[in-house]
Amino acid sequence: MEKRFSKSKWGALLLFGLVGQIAWSVENMYFNLFVFETVAPSLDTVTLMVQLSGIVATAATLIIGTVSDKIGNRRSFISIGYIIWGVSVALFGYMSPELTSSIFNMDMAKAVSFTLGAVVVGDCIMTLFGSGANDACFNAWVTDNTEKEYRGTVEGVLSILPLAAMLIVAGGFGILVQAMGYSTLFLVLGIVISLCGVGGIFLVKDSNSLEKNGSLKDIFYGFKPSSIKNNMPLYLTLCLVMVYGIACQTFMPYLIIYMKTYLGFSVIEYSIVFGACIILGAVINLYLTRLSDKRDKTLMLYIAGGIFTVGLFGMYIFNSGSKTALLITFGIAGFVMITGYILISALCGSVTRDYTPSDAVGKLQGVRMVFSVLIPMVVGPMIGNAINKARNIPLPDLDSADTMTTQFIPAPEIFLASAIISLLMLGIIPFLRKAIRSK
Repeated sequence: MEKRFSKSKWGALLLFGLVGQIAWSVENMYFNLFVFETVAPSLDTVTLMVQLSGIVATAATLIIGTVSDKIGNRRSFISIGYIIWGVSVALFGYMSPELTSSIFNMDMAKAVSFTLGAVVVGDCIMTLFGSGANDACFNAWVTDNTEKEYRGTVEGVLSILPLAAMLIVAGGFGILVQAMGYSTLFLVLGIVISLCGVGGIFLVKDSNSLEKNGSLKDIFYGFKPSSIKNNMPLYLTLCLVMVYGIACQTFMPYLIIYMKTYLGFSVIEYSIVFGACIILGAVINLYLTRLSDKRDKTLMLYIAGGIFTVGLFGMYIFNSGSKTALLITFGIAGFVMITGYILISALCGSVTRDYTPSDAVGKLQGVRMVFSVLIPMVVGPMIGNAINKARNIPLPDLDSADTMTTQFIPAPEIFLASAIISLLMLGIIPFLRKAIRSK
């Protein structure tokens, strides 16, 4: 057993973890904004794109994770997957109604509808390769190469990477979009992702403990009653992840659009708010996640869930006032939310890895995706968009409504709904603690 996570493994984890999270952040935040601003301001399309992406991500992870177990290889799937993932991201930014109209000789109304469908399909293709490489094989690689004694520390760093990516994407990408345009920016990002995949051929090495295991029938391994019964702490942790994920996906796909349209923040303003929240939340969590290696992680989940819920209530309450007051109050609430967000992710991730059987790591990645991606990304946006439709707050700039399919914008009640959903986590933790004690 290795007593520490080696420098070479840290290098591979940071490279593939950060680049992968940047790619996911772009998909979750800027693909949505790209559709809203350049094709048509359709929150229905944004919602559908998120939901179908979740379904494709789960299917890809189930199949590719199982295959990687069967052939005893994560490295090839990670490297080749990242290369193709980058190509699909690079092509995404070139979709536009104008190009569609020119190629297919359509009037603009039909071109808009066709392009909306094309971006949904394009997003699914990107997700197919991204999830196979990152969610299935990179996550399995991390589990293969970590031990329980230092897994909390590794998971703490992993949990900060999505926030670091969000900081880079929400701040830097907003400014770069204004300077370069979406197509050039997606092209550059795609090249970076593909180069990362090329680097993986030389940097990533499979664990010596990884062996060929199982068959394609194992796609359904994690759904067998016997698997659930024998791994109850794992499945209860995944239930926590599911509730947390639904709470996040109720507001997250609409967050930047909300800040730009409802709160009226400029790119610089929401970048500052994002940056401050993420940096402060990450710094605090570096200490908290290290502490989790010495403390009861399930007890700390009570604290993390409480912090997350309070932050969401604050983001709902602070939705009006002067621009300066909004920047401060919404920023403080966002910081509290982000702190809980990171801590829940780190704690659940660490407990999940602790109770994942070492001989079934790859085949259980798909089950993890059902709870962490499929259900949250189908249910969460459905709740959020239903709230947005019910409130029906009009888009402030109605001059651009000629090709619009919807005219409403995100409403602050999405944060209230997320806060209420997150409270359900507190009811699951006692059952998780009991299941762990009985192991």
